[in-house]
Amino acid sequence: MKHGGSAFFPLAVLLALAGLTFWLRYAIQLPDERSDGRWRHDPDYIVDQPQLRKLDKSGNLQYTVNASEIRHYPDDNTTDMARPKMVAVHPGKPSVTMRAERAHLSQDGQLLELYENVRIRREATPEQAALEATMPDLTVRLDDENAFTRSPVVITQGESWLKGVGMQVDNKTQIYVLESQAVGRFESQHAERQSAKKR
Repeated sequence: MKHGGSAFFPLAVLLALAGLTFWLRYAIQLPDERSDGRWRHDPDYIVDQPQLRKLDKSGNLQYTVNASEIRHYPDDNTTDMARPKMVAVHPGKPSVTMRAERAHLSQDGQLLELYENVRIRREATPEQAALEATMPDLTVRLDDENAFTRSPVVITQGESWLKGVGMQVDNKTQIYVLESQAVGRFESQHAERQSAKKR
């Protein structure tokens, strides 16, 4: 009896070790990598010189977006753009153009993030000179027709200028609001007219 029990104990230990080894092998085994590229961040299509147009419910043009190239990525359904240019159009108001070196369009197509040498230009009117703003980055909410940045901004209009950090842009009203550290110099419209006459 004692001899049989002592022989059974090492066998039970070996079986337990074999079972543990088998379990560990499958518990820590890494999943096989897919070879079809589905989970890599590779573009599934590239388009040169594209032009996108957005119309409102009445069929009126709201804005156009041009780029030298776009790349779409299927893993997260996002789009990258090279040298994007967006032109917003509002009846009875000057057009507004936004440019950058590159841009990223979100998965749902609602956010357009502009990067590197971002420029906004609101065209001149008979009453006002053109307005230009520069900043390192800008996020545009396309459907809401507004934009914002948390970065430093420089705004110029004729001989007037304004600097600050952070800005909110309402494309519908064409109002620009600096959020903090705003400093600037403003030249009156009368002074601008006198300066223009001297030229």
